[in-house]
Amino acid sequence: MSRPSLFERLKAGLRRTREILTRGLRGASEDIEAALLEADVGVAATRDLLAKTQARGGDHATALKAEIVNLLAVDERKPGPECGKPQVVMIVGVNGSGKTTTVGKLAHLMRRQGRSVIVAASDTYRDAAAPQLQVWAERAGVEIVFSERGQDAAAVAFDAVGRAQARSADVVLVDTAGRLHTRRDLMDEAMKIKRVLSKVRAGAPDEIWLVLDATVGQNGIAQARSFDAELGLTGLIVTKLDGTAKGGVLIPIARELRLPIRYVGVGEELDDLQPFSAREFTEALLG
Repeated sequence: MSRPSLFERLKAGLRRTREILTRGLRGASEDIEAALLEADVGVAATRDLLAKTQARGGDHATALKAEIVNLLAVDERKPGPECGKPQVVMIVGVNGSGKTTTVGKLAHLMRRQGRSVIVAASDTYRDAAAPQLQVWAERAGVEIVFSERGQDAAAVAFDAVGRAQARSADVVLVDTAGRLHTRRDLMDEAMKIKRVLSKVRAGAPDEIWLVLDATVGQNGIAQARSFDAELGLTGLIVTKLDGTAKGGVLIPIARELRLPIRYVGVGEELDDLQPFSAREFTEALLG
C-alpha cells in the first residue's frame, strides 16, 4: 500500500489544530477568536487577523484563509542571493527540536533533487550526536565529516567545506549542537562557526536555518527572536507538526519576524520533511 501524499500527511498532522479552527469558524467572532488563541496563534496575531478578516467582509473562512496565506507567504519562493559552491547551510536550534534528524531528512531531500551533499557533525557536545547523524547520512546516501566529543565544532565545519570544495559537492549541511538561546557560551560557539565558515568560503554560510519544535507553541517565538538577533537567521524549519494542536504558532512567528518558513516536518520517516507552501499549509489548517 502506497504512503499518503505529502499534502495528505500535512493535513493529517494538522488535524487537531484544524478541528479547533473549523469549530470556531462555525460560530460568531468571539468563537473564532477563542479558536485562534487555542491553536496558539497568539493575542497580537489573532487581533490582527480578526480585524483584517472583518475588513474584507464576506465569508469568514474564505477571508481568514486569504489573510493567513498573506502572512505565511513572506519571501516564499523568492530567489536567494547568488552564492558560491558549495552552498553552505548552518542548522541551529535548541535541544530536542529534532535538529539532527532534520539534517538527515534535508540531505535525503536534496540528494533526491540531484544535488551532492556533505554533512558536518559539528555537534561536539552530545556523545550520541555524531553516531546519530552517521545513521541518517547513511540512510540518505550522503557523505559525513565526523567529529569527536570536545573537538572544536568550527574546525569540523571548516573541514567539511574544504572537502566539499575538493570534491565539487553542491551543498554542505552543518549540524550544530543544540543550545538554549539563553546560554551565552553556546551562542558564542555558534557565532564562531559562522565566522569560520566565512573564512573558508567568502559569503558562507549562505543560509542559517532555525529548527523549531511546533509543540512548544509560543516559546518558539522567543527562541526565533533570540537566534535571529545573534546569528541573523535566513529561514525556519518547523518540526513535529504531526499531531500537535499548536500548528497555528507558525502564524505569529511569520508575522513578527518576517522570516520565511523553508520546510515543515510531518513525521519520523526519511521523506517526512517537505518544502513549505503557505497555500497548502493554510488549506491543511482550515480545510
